[in-house]
Amino acid sequence: MSAPFVLVTGAWHGGWAWHPVAEHLRAAGHTVHTPTLPGLADGDDRTRHSLSDVVRAIVELVEREDLQDVTLVGHSWGGYPITGAAPALASRLRKVVYWSAFVPAAGRSLHDEVPPQYQQLFASLAEASGDNSVALPFEVWQAAFMNDAAEEAQRIVHSLMVPQPYQYFTEIVDPIEPDQLGVPLAYVLSEHDVALPPGEYGWARFAERLGVPVQPAPGSHEACFTQPAGLAEAFLRA
Repeated sequence: MSAPFVLVTGAWHGGWAWHPVAEHLRAAGHTVHTPTLPGLADGDDRTRHSLSDVVRAIVELVEREDLQDVTLVGHSWGGYPITGAAPALASRLRKVVYWSAFVPAAGRSLHDEVPPQYQQLFASLAEASGDNSVALPFEVWQAAFMNDAAEEAQRIVHSLMVPQPYQYFTEIVDPIEPDQLGVPLAYVLSEHDVALPPGEYGWARFAERLGVPVQPAPGSHEACFTQPAGLAEAFLRA
């Protein structure tokens, strides 16, 4: 088998979301791990864990499986936990790949990086939830996240998503220092991703933080469902 992949989901998703991409990577000869992170399994207590627990879960997975030469991939919010995990795993990593993902800056949470309308939406949903969680409204998902799919597929995937612990959006991790990490970095961006609007809050600013060029992939923010073959190929090229 070729070098392993560890694929870390974005908000509201479990490891199940990677199944179509993982099948393509396995067909290319790779082992693939798709963890469901603490707090993101069906029925989990959304108040129990912190962002540091999520980071620790990734580190423990790689160490428990004694993985070497790993390509660590994070999608969207998943950029936060992979950033936190990468320094502890540096000797085991082949590359760190951010796909349409947040790249943390010092002292800045995901809440600080999204447009004001998302800040207000997430805060109000968390306050009303009873367990400090955010359930993404279908209309937002349909228009901005999985906008390249038919409504039936959008509704099916949306029904599988779980509420996101809001503290995962408001807590911080230390940023990556590329020169000190000593591991190659890549930024893959889906060409029709409008989950963040272009401009001041767009995705391209995060590649600039890493000091790497944007590498294109097909599809929307949820290309893991709509363009899995093209997304897997983009990860292999990265």
